Amino acid sequence: MKHPILLTYQLAAGVSDSLTGAFLIVEPALALGLMGLQVPTDALPFLSFIGAFVFAVGLSYIYGAMLVVRGGCASRLETLWIVTAIVRCSVAAFILARVTAGALGSGWLTIAFFDGACVLIQAVGLRQGWLADVDR
Repeated sequence: MKHPILLTYQLAAGVSDSLTGAFLIVEPALALGLMGLQVPTDALPFLSFIGAFVFAVGLSYIYGAMLVVRGGCASRLETLWIVTAIVRCSVAAFILARVTAGALGSGWLTIAFFDGACVLIQAVGLRQGWLADVDR
């Protein structure tokens, strides 16, 4: 994958997750409202806690963007993609299972689809060797 596209992907995923995570930490009700999601008020402290994990994933992608700019770090970026794909796949599977069971509303599927899309992009990219360009 060429550097500008790869950098754009890293930054888009990083900024969206970092901002979402920060909002979930500070104002979980507002964050969920902006996403069109609702949860019981007593669940908000737990969603704030989950926000810390979402924020960390976002920072991981921003770190990946730094690796793209720096160059010569394809193996580090590959590791980052594997780890973030594992996290995103776990989140997508959990949400799909909970929506199917009726425990979460269908609005949560947007998160599952976004995470699933990132997993797909990263899996294809790893298989196709897109990150090798980072070392050039």
